[in-house]
Amino acid sequence: MALTKDQQLLSKIATNDRHGENSPYFDGWKAYDNNPYHPINNREGVIQMGLAENQLCFDLIQKWIRRNPKASICTAEGVHEFKNIAIFQDYHGFKEFRQAVANFMGKARGGRVTFDPNRIVMSGGATGANETVMFCLANPGDAFLVPSPCYPAFDRDCGWRTGVQLIPVNCDSSNNFLITKAALEAAYERAQQDNINVKGLIMANPSNPLGTVLDRDTLRSLVSFVNEKKIHLVSDEIYAASVFSTPSFISVSEIIEEMECDRDLIHIVYSLSKDMGLPGFRVGIVYSYNDAVVNCGRKMSSFGLVSSQTQHLLASMLSDDEFVDNFLKENSERLAKRHSLFTKGLEKVGITCLKSNAGLFVWMDLRRLLKEQTLESEMTLWRVIISEVKLNVSPGSSFHCSEPGWFRVCFANMDDDTVEVALERIRIFVEKQQVKSKRKFQSNLKLSFTSRRYDESVMSPHMMSPRSPLVRA
Repeated sequence: MALTKDQQLLSKIATNDRHGENSPYFDGWKAYDNNPYHPINNREGVIQMGLAENQLCFDLIQKWIRRNPKASICTAEGVHEFKNIAIFQDYHGFKEFRQAVANFMGKARGGRVTFDPNRIVMSGGATGANETVMFCLANPGDAFLVPSPCYPAFDRDCGWRTGVQLIPVNCDSSNNFLITKAALEAAYERAQQDNINVKGLIMANPSNPLGTVLDRDTLRSLVSFVNEKKIHLVSDEIYAASVFSTPSFISVSEIIEEMECDRDLIHIVYSLSKDMGLPGFRVGIVYSYNDAVVNCGRKMSSFGLVSSQTQHLLASMLSDDEFVDNFLKENSERLAKRHSLFTKGLEKVGITCLKSNAGLFVWMDLRRLLKEQTLESEMTLWRVIISEVKLNVSPGSSFHCSEPGWFRVCFANMDDDTVEVALERIRIFVEKQQVKSKRKFQSNLKLSFTSRRYDESVMSPHMMSPRSPLVRA
């Protein structure tokens, strides 16, 4: 097969499609970008419900910034630090920043575990952190297991530039998508049979897209599994402080305090993008219990450092214990309120979601609206939701879900009024679908009744002509 001009001139990374930009997950974003909803200027536009972003607590952060002008080098009170912040910084990061992040990570986990600031490795958001971990742990062609449904951009973050493969560990609704030892073993064995070298397991806890937290027994099982196989465990915990009801979040860092394991195999990815709603700050963290990974990751962070200005501001903010404690409490309460508002609105029109208590989204069950339980039918329904209902929701297939009909819907990246508009659109859509289903049922019933009357007229001897051969016989 002849190579294209681009394939001849450019690298394999530049010409492959592993970034995932052409997937439905990102196609929905494009639909929003082309026609964004605005409460005044474009009320018929697409509402962005595919972006897991927390916009519920900006007022708390803005209030702190106004009260602490010295924290910014862009104010009269803080500009005297400009030179010290603007000059070259070592890729280890400011000591004060690493200490503040370590403290915040501990508070986000209920103070049940502490983190060593000397193990904090910076990166450009969780995207860069996940890629850094992969570069440290695996070679091109190696694989990581990932419980599915899983975050769609794991494919990009972990595999696009590193060449690492992701192998889904299929979980389903029969047990609320729990990760089982049997599913892990099955995925691992399939890889072995295909001569694929499995280097580890990566999972998100709390889960994206499920909005659930892993229980203690499951976490212990995962740690035991990687120890038995002598492979790595990467725990993406970027929603650790976005848990708003019981059960509480349990970090893998707590589990390894309770049981014997090889700590060199345990790594945590964290970020301030979700828990604090600061994705634009690009604060990603790798926290590894493996000294070699810390050392290598720190060198790699040269390619994706957190800006010194951002470090300076956040070091001051996250060192304010009173602010942090209040923020975590208020954030949890506001997420709980928004989650309740949205799920109760869905319930009013007969739509249920997987029971969840974390994250910025729900895992919505639309299986009953599918014409057939197939991927094709899911995609047909998704296109209708995008183009007619004008909501950017994400289809389950983009999360590697093995069951058609599930959709991730984000609820924290908008105000209450926009949520109500979205719920009203969903209500109208569901009612239209119910009318269509009723008409189809009535039409089928009529056809069935007409057919039955015809059959009876053919089969009944009382309805037959006297000249019928059967009568003469």
